[in-house]
Amino acid sequence: MPRVLLEVCVDSPAGLKAAVEGGADRIELCSSLAVGGLTPSPGFIAFAAKCARPSRAMIRPRVGDYIYSEDEIDVMRRDIDAVRAAGLAGVVIGASLPSWHLDEKTIARLAEHAAGLELTLNRTVDMAPDPLAAVDMALSLGFRSILTSGGSLKAPDGVETIAAMVRRAGDRLEILAGSGLNPDNARRLIEQTGVKAVHGSFSAPWPAIDEKLVRFGYIAPDARETSLAAVRRMKAVLSELG
Repeated sequence: MPRVLLEVCVDSPAGLKAAVEGGADRIELCSSLAVGGLTPSPGFIAFAAKCARPSRAMIRPRVGDYIYSEDEIDVMRRDIDAVRAAGLAGVVIGASLPSWHLDEKTIARLAEHAAGLELTLNRTVDMAPDPLAAVDMALSLGFRSILTSGGSLKAPDGVETIAAMVRRAGDRLEILAGSGLNPDNARRLIEQTGVKAVHGSFSAPWPAIDEKLVRFGYIAPDARETSLAAVRRMKAVLSELG
């Protein structure tokens, strides 16, 4: 079986270091993973640019839906500029229409603005009526990857769609399976779908959360952080497959 790439999403310098030390091949750089990931700060982008692994930064200016106003698109374009200026490898983008179909016009505008950077289509595809159609769109716009759980909340429940996307993409586009993957279920998903890349936060509960921080709303009681041990375990599983 070909080597399977491991992408780890992180939202802090400590998480980034844990991902790299644990064996991540690529980083998805975010803030606020608890809400699905938002655009990382300029400081974090600059920090990641010195990292020993390629990073693609999430470009998502706020929580909530992926239906963007012109002002928000302007912010996203400026964030793409910051990623390019810092020297990161790429960006992770996506946009939806009110019908949950992919907003191809907005995605194309963002992709054009990000010319020269590696492009990942984010999980807006999983809320769309036809995730398979995203493969053709992504190819036409020059994307390198699609992050997907196969239209399900968790990737292990979307194996049929993920496998169909892999067949549709062939060697032209990376189908990056993510959401709900761990060292215990990754092998089966890879064997069932044929994906050559997997994605996750591989986190553990935040150690010793101060109750006062929770009470003041500065941290959620169930906060999590990228775990060096979890990343290492996943890397070991993928190395056995390779």
